[in-house]
Amino acid sequence: MTVKIYDTREVQEFLNLVSGFEQTGGDTRAKQIMHRLLSDVYQLIDDFDITPEEFWSTVSLLNRLGETGQFGLLAPGLGFDHYLDMRMDAADEQAGLSGGTPRTIEGPLYVAGAPVSEGEVRMDDGSDPDAEVMWLTGQVRDTDGKPVPGAQVEIWHADSRGNYSFFDPSQSDYNLRRTILTDAEGRYRARSIIPSGYGVPPESPTDQVLSALGRHGQRPAHIHYFISAPGHKHLTTQINLAGDPYTFDDFAFATREELVVEGTRIEDPAEAAERGLESPFTEVIFDVELARTTDPELQGRHKRPRALEDTFESSERSTAETEA
Repeated sequence: MTVKIYDTREVQEFLNLVSGFEQTGGDTRAKQIMHRLLSDVYQLIDDFDITPEEFWSTVSLLNRLGETGQFGLLAPGLGFDHYLDMRMDAADEQAGLSGGTPRTIEGPLYVAGAPVSEGEVRMDDGSDPDAEVMWLTGQVRDTDGKPVPGAQVEIWHADSRGNYSFFDPSQSDYNLRRTILTDAEGRYRARSIIPSGYGVPPESPTDQVLSALGRHGQRPAHIHYFISAPGHKHLTTQINLAGDPYTFDDFAFATREELVVEGTRIEDPAEAAERGLESPFTEVIFDVELARTTDPELQGRHKRPRALEDTFESSERSTAETEA
């Protein structure tokens, strides 16, 4: 069946009706966006001669994505997260805000409220004795090379099986999640374990979509960062550990050349003892440059749903009101 009805007056009037253009209530921007979205989908149905079977199979898939909470997993796999980063990079360049360590995607696995330490911290709870010890360190500087003391460095990563605490109930609270305030030289230090990469759940709706595209759902070993300091632009980024087979084949498109970091294997007991470690271990060094800005909005991370963030923001507001 080859039917083209999208451009008919009847369909165009119907789109206006469905999008609420004939109603006085509602949100104007929401109506405009919905009209554009529905227009594109209606036209797609025409252009590709989508059958009822194909349409309702897609609806079923969307229902499964919602039931399993995997929309946030599929979004980076379809490039939305990276595309938003590309737009923000272009906006920064246009505003003359280029410079500093590059951003890359946040992903869906941040959890608010991680314990805060000054200078140095241990991130793992010691429950994985077979994991390789990682000494993660670096310095936060501005784009002139000056150290940024008191910068807030939030770090989170997977365990040796590719799982994240909070989302994996077998792990302790905030395992492999910490916030570190840099010392007087802008440095941070963390004892942790080498994370593993991970893949999307087999036969999940996310896997179903990627398989239909002939793509895999694997991510390389990586470590997430939020870095912020007053007077500096907030940075959302992550590093990929060099040598992982998926470092340059990340289904979430998060890899950037400048963010691939080589770990150094250290087996000298004396060097280990200096860090309070037993040899051997792997040292990972990630230095960060923050661009300066006077715009308060750019000094904080953008708003989006995040696990427990509303809970901790409400608690902080209540504390501030009580103290006032």
